[in-house]
Amino acid sequence: MPKSQEEWDMINKTGGCIRKVPLNCTRGEGFTKLSQVKLPDLVDFQLFKNMSLEECKVECLKNCSCMAYANSDIRGAACLMWFGDLIDIREFDIVGYDQNLFLRLPASELDSFRSLSKKLVTITVASAISGLLIVGMALSIIWKRRMKSRGLPSGMDDIDLPLYDFATVAVATNHFSQTNKLGAGGFGSVYKGTLSTGQEVAVKRLSKNSGQGPDEFMNEVLLIARLQHRNLVGLVGCCVEGEERMLIYEYMPNKSLDYFIFDHDRSSSLAWKRRFDIVLGITRGLLYLHQDSKLQVVHRDLKTSNILLDADMNPKISDFGLARIFQGDGTEAETRRIVGTYGYMSPEYAFDGKFSVKSDVFSFGVLLLEIVSGKRNRGFQHPDHHHTLLGHAWMLWSEGRATELIDESVCASFVESQAERCIQVGLLCAQKFPKDRPMMSSVVFMLANEGASLPPPKEPGFFVERSSGSSDAYLVKEESNTKNVVTITLPKGR
Repeated sequence: MPKSQEEWDMINKTGGCIRKVPLNCTRGEGFTKLSQVKLPDLVDFQLFKNMSLEECKVECLKNCSCMAYANSDIRGAACLMWFGDLIDIREFDIVGYDQNLFLRLPASELDSFRSLSKKLVTITVASAISGLLIVGMALSIIWKRRMKSRGLPSGMDDIDLPLYDFATVAVATNHFSQTNKLGAGGFGSVYKGTLSTGQEVAVKRLSKNSGQGPDEFMNEVLLIARLQHRNLVGLVGCCVEGEERMLIYEYMPNKSLDYFIFDHDRSSSLAWKRRFDIVLGITRGLLYLHQDSKLQVVHRDLKTSNILLDADMNPKISDFGLARIFQGDGTEAETRRIVGTYGYMSPEYAFDGKFSVKSDVFSFGVLLLEIVSGKRNRGFQHPDHHHTLLGHAWMLWSEGRATELIDESVCASFVESQAERCIQVGLLCAQKFPKDRPMMSSVVFMLANEGASLPPPKEPGFFVERSSGSSDAYLVKEESNTKNVVTITLPKGR
């Protein structure tokens, strides 16, 4: 029904429609089918791959915030669910176009719909869609105009994200020239660019064969746009045009953390104080994700290459394509699609697909030990044993020789008590079982307070190569020269 009958009588329908009967998430609610319609704009939605339409209906009905669902396209490839306002729905009278939308309704309205003839149902739905279309088109025009802006003013708190066209990004990056190329990976390439405002940016251009699909792309866009913290990388805008998908970040002139700590010459430029400050910055960023933001976010791919460094060497956590939001009081989730980077993945996630904030804590523990030692966890080699870096650190700590782990390049600058505390906290974070690992709030406290008492760590996960006779489910064989540079996706059997 019209939101304002008076305005509708004056032929002003921009206010849109409201429900005659509000949804209250009670038994009996269901869905009515709207045929041959354009799906609502993808503003507040979720995409689920490999989910049938019936499974989609069941999941949407479970979630009181789910307003509608549909196949992602007429081929029925995946499930889309919408939450909140449904914007820019249109009815198409085109032969062969058979895109359907299933709109949530209360039980009383479902009964009415079932009692009416098909003709009356069509008229009623068409009227509702017309009202939604008018307000949807108005909102869409306003949104697109705002998104076409050429940059974000400094200090602007508005999370609306500018949408750049391909031509603008091409000019900014000198048409994606090799001289502007900062790096490349399985997702595509990253280029340095300069916007017309003079702002320097890093453009992440996803390749057509990128492991980051549309859902991961939208996940990263929506997450970073809603998260604001000095230790998280800032998203300046994005470009979605044809097959092109690009993320435009603030430019980090000092590249990533792995560029320094794993290089013999560059590692010397990271004195102990600088490394410790970087560690504290990462902990603050993680604490914000896990506890202090309006969303509870699990990053799922925390590693040295995803810690970027700005002009002042402040750390910024980046790459949220694999991140997940925990709803309500959820503390653990499970997935059949294991994604992440070996060497940083926790045992329960790598083997069972279970992840939580404690999975990020494990990854941070590995990262902390790598910062202290200047060595990679995977690919670590020692003449006397076959341990990973975790196993080596555990052995040294157990024998009272923890300081032997410290990178030689900081031997002249490190503070022994701080370094030993970092090693012990790193081992506490990398313990085998999630229940033994501290929360990030405790990690921040333990690192920032010299007088804080630390418990002794238990055995870490993934700390030694598996021998031919090993049966320990939490030990994994490491290839001798494998390094932490590839993000992997593995199928998990049922």
